Amino acid sequence: MHHFKLNVFAIVHQIPLGMVSTYGDIAKFSGYPGYARQVGHILSNLPEDTSLPWHRVINSKGEISLKGESLQRQKSRLIEEGVEFNSAGKVKLRQLRWQP
Repeated sequence: MHHFKLNVFAIVHQIPLGMVSTYGDIAKFSGYPGYARQVGHILSNLPEDTSLPWHRVINSKGEISLKGESLQRQKSRLIEEGVEFNSAGKVKLRQLRWQP
């Protein structure tokens, strides 16, 4: 599983500014299709001061999966990078979904 974690970090690190990817995409690109929840778990355990752009990973519905203050922090970081949300709080994945 350590290899998987390193692959997740390597893929997430590549997501460009102003783009997003999904937990499922990160799992697939890391060589572990179907491991979206595990990607979420890995990213949720990052240290507070990480330079990894974890905030660029959202769910397959184009929504932020976090709740409360964490959701607001992630959304604010994405908005600062130019990512737009519609009135339902969703990102247009067709336009902003990054795939290596």
